Amino acid sequence: MSTVFRVILIVVSLLTTFYILKKIRQSKLQIEYAIFWILFAGVLILFSLFPWMVSMLTRLIGMQLPVNFIFLFFIFVLLVKMFLMTIELSTLENKVKDLTQELALEEKERADEQKEENKGKNR
Repeated sequence: MSTVFRVILIVVSLLTTFYILKKIRQSKLQIEYAIFWILFAGVLILFSLFPWMVSMLTRLIGMQLPVNFIFLFFIFVLLVKMFLMTIELSTLENKVKDLTQELALEEKERADEQKEENKGKNR
C-alpha cells in the first residue's frame, strides 16, 4: 500500500470522525448509528497504520493487491450495513402503517360518538 494512499485513508478517517462527533453534539445523529461509522473510520486508520495486516489478509485470501482487498472489504461491510438498514426501514414503515391505521380507527370512533351525541341532543 503506497504512502500517499495510507495518508489519504488516515486524513479521511479523522475528518469523518470529527464530522460524526460534530453531528452528535448538534443532536443530528444518534449515538447508536455513529458507533458504526466511528468503528469504520477506526478500521481504516488501523489498516493505514499497520499495512502488514492488510498484506497478510490479502495473501490469505489470494488477492494480488492490498488496495483491492481494502476496497472489497469495505464494499462488503457497507453492503451488510445497507441490508441491516433496509430491515430497520421496513420495520419502521410497518410501525408507521400500524399507527396510521390505529389513529384512523380512533378518529372514526370519535366521529361516530359525536354523531350519537348530536342525535341525542336533537331529540
